[in-house]
Amino acid sequence: MPDTPTWPYPKLIAHRGAGRQAPENTLAAMRLGARHGFTMMEYDVKLSQDGVAVLLHDDAVDRTSSGAGDAAGKTFKELALLDFGAWHSRDYAGEPIPTLQSIAAYTLANGIRSNIEIKPSAGAEAETGRQVARLARELWAGADVPPLLSSFSEIALEAAMQAAPELPRALLIEREVPGDWPSRLRRLGCVGLNLNHKYTTLPLARAVLDAGHTLAVWTVNEPARAQELLDWGCNAIVTDEIQTISPAYFI
Repeated sequence: MPDTPTWPYPKLIAHRGAGRQAPENTLAAMRLGARHGFTMMEYDVKLSQDGVAVLLHDDAVDRTSSGAGDAAGKTFKELALLDFGAWHSRDYAGEPIPTLQSIAAYTLANGIRSNIEIKPSAGAEAETGRQVARLARELWAGADVPPLLSSFSEIALEAAMQAAPELPRALLIEREVPGDWPSRLRRLGCVGLNLNHKYTTLPLARAVLDAGHTLAVWTVNEPARAQELLDWGCNAIVTDEIQTISPAYFI
């Protein structure tokens, strides 16, 4: 890990694509986010039963598809038969679950950066971290800027480090930041932290940045809070609000 990692990414990141205005974690969401000027997307990746890397936040498909049950118990063929758009609105009925390959093709063709959140199903942390990292290395081979891998799972991040050590990684922390965060980053070879804005304070932001780490903050949906965090020096914010927190205004 470099002593002072740079941030080669935009400072505004669309959460799960355009995760409120379109069905989250779909190509439709990525395209809508791009139409609003976003040049970086955050999205969740897990494995199907047969090891295909797909975009999905929850362990179960119930909330965001026409199906039911855990994704880890379904083959990709079974997942591909589900409707991942109609739950959002009729305009998106029939939207399929995307693979990491399809997202890589779209983002690379359109100059969009990626924050791939490794989102393993329960019990598949190491396998998911390893497989997603290997696939990301293959899909982004030769890209000018690699994807940023992040995860709440330290097991997944450690497996990703072993599988593709050259890809940058960030540790996601859901609530209060533990005092041993510097040693965790060293152990996992992470360039930085991706933190919940509710627990991000100015002293904490300064400590992370002064230590030479990157800092991205999620999920920030109030323009004033977004501006405050950027004024503090945070490298990026992740947002659902692709209209009010827009690259057109936060340049």
